[in-house]
Amino acid sequence: MKVLKRFTALFCALALALSLAACGSSDASQSATEEASSSQTEAESDQDYSGSTVTGQVTAIDGATVTLQLGELTESEGFGGGEMPNGEGGGEMPSGDADGSGTMPEMPDGEMPSGDFDGSGTVPEMPDGESGDFDGEMPSGGMGSSFTAGEDTLAVDLTDVTISLSDGSEGSASDLAVDDILQITFDEDGAISSVTVVTVTGGEGGGVVSEAGSNFGGSSEVDQGTAATTLDADGDYSGETYTSTGDDENALRVDGAAVTLDGITVDKSAGSSSDPETGDFYGMNAALLATDGANVTITNATITSSAQNGNGVFSYGEGTVVTISDSTITTTADNSGGIQTTGGGTTIASNLTVETSGSSAAAIRSDRGGGTVTVDGGTYTTNGYNSPAVYSTADITVANATLTANNSEALVIEGANSIALTDCDVTGNMSDTEGTSSDENVHNVMIYQSMSGDADVGTSTFSMTGGGLTSNNGDLIYVTNTHCILTLSDVDIVNNEEDGYLLLVAGNSGSRGWGSAGSNGAQVEFTADSQTLEGDIAVDTISTLDITLTNSSTLTGTINIVENDEGGSAVEDNAVVTIDEGCTWTLTGDCTITSLTNNGTINYNGYTITLADGTVLSE
Repeated sequence: MKVLKRFTALFCALALALSLAACGSSDASQSATEEASSSQTEAESDQDYSGSTVTGQVTAIDGATVTLQLGELTESEGFGGGEMPNGEGGGEMPSGDADGSGTMPEMPDGEMPSGDFDGSGTVPEMPDGESGDFDGEMPSGGMGSSFTAGEDTLAVDLTDVTISLSDGSEGSASDLAVDDILQITFDEDGAISSVTVVTVTGGEGGGVVSEAGSNFGGSSEVDQGTAATTLDADGDYSGETYTSTGDDENALRVDGAAVTLDGITVDKSAGSSSDPETGDFYGMNAALLATDGANVTITNATITSSAQNGNGVFSYGEGTVVTISDSTITTTADNSGGIQTTGGGTTIASNLTVETSGSSAAAIRSDRGGGTVTVDGGTYTTNGYNSPAVYSTADITVANATLTANNSEALVIEGANSIALTDCDVTGNMSDTEGTSSDENVHNVMIYQSMSGDADVGTSTFSMTGGGLTSNNGDLIYVTNTHCILTLSDVDIVNNEEDGYLLLVAGNSGSRGWGSAGSNGAQVEFTADSQTLEGDIAVDTISTLDITLTNSSTLTGTINIVENDEGGSAVEDNAVVTIDEGCTWTLTGDCTITSLTNNGTINYNGYTITLADGTVLSE
């Protein structure tokens, strides 16, 4: 079976108007806390922050309680540093495809979640078109700064605490956002004396750095480059041809206008991208970009792109709506998706034929800021590594479509986002050796949180009704470092990997910044509704699985709790199994679970089920 690397770490609780949160859960509200005086901070680990200053990246906000991933702020005068880790695109960046500053960062063997260019936490996208430029005082130390995340997590209560914001003004906890970098100073009694939002700068000096210490740089400023043709007035266009060979240039841009395009041809045949992040986040170098609240209706179009970072059709920003039907989109270069949605945009697609051939080039793709994507009918095919048919940092709904990834997993969901499929035919074929995370896990559907800043921390949702889900390699479904609600109903499942799990719920090595090793397990609520399941299910000791068979569902296989490879401290209720009336579980081996509610039928076949309290169930 596929071997996962998992590490261990435990963090304890803290008191006072402060609390130290246990990293074993991604939800700070579930952390253990102690009562203490309102003027002193003391961790069970004997770590005392009195008289010190700590720096951390915000990972969760619950009212005035803010959870931080602690680390170090490094200031430098030179260009932000070090070689980037291997990229989601599977190695060094192709020559001329970017700025030549390094190699692509290591990400899952799926679409790069953060513009395919940051696996370690980034400065978040600013609200609807704001530049995110640093207008306040530059942190001391010169041209730039970078943040390196460490292992520890700290939760602080910022009720009635005045916070110095990056623009020089004062604010409160309500002005903070996930991924902000904070410096917090404690007085000698452990009370908070100051809180400052720190800006980490890209380009000249930094960015957020992963635990591995690689600096991806990058900027939150919206930069869309130029356009060969811009339509900024309402109108109808038919049979037109739009081309581009320029660097950082769209062949066609619709800017803030209501436009109907019928029978058009768009060709982005050349032109390099100076910054793959801005291409992935904001639409620079895309063949067709809709932005600034544009409302674009496209029918019977032929759209091609052979430029790196040349996404086919890009919908960017709140209020922007792209409705496209009966059209063909073909891209051949890396980082070039078919339909791309970011920044809160909307894409409505029907009966499209989309094919991509580059790495990091999902057919249906979203990135920083997400949005809403609705697809009905059509075929969506990817041929490159790290290029799932669907990569979601948005709410994506697909019906009646064929989704095929010939050299990648089929589907990826990052963070508090979703994929909902109805009557779709889905096939994936992730490589054992190619791509950047085959050593972490090989899978067909991946649900995770990268901590990159491109997707909010929260609940991932994957539902599939009808249709088929085929895995040609690896585990069928892999969930790590996130909470997930998973529902399968009447899906024809085929896993052609003999040793692949039906479902694997587990922590990861932390080497790519997907949470802290040893405390980055997953929490999955899985409902099988009128569903036939075959295969083994595993949940590691730092993760939880609550599985319910309902409405005549059947499971043939085992469910087992497996040790975290690095000995991470176990959590409770690892595997809770419920079998409703009319449902059947047929064992193919011995099982270990936490608890069992059986109102249906269990066929033991000579095997046993061992519960957490030591009870052994058998025929």
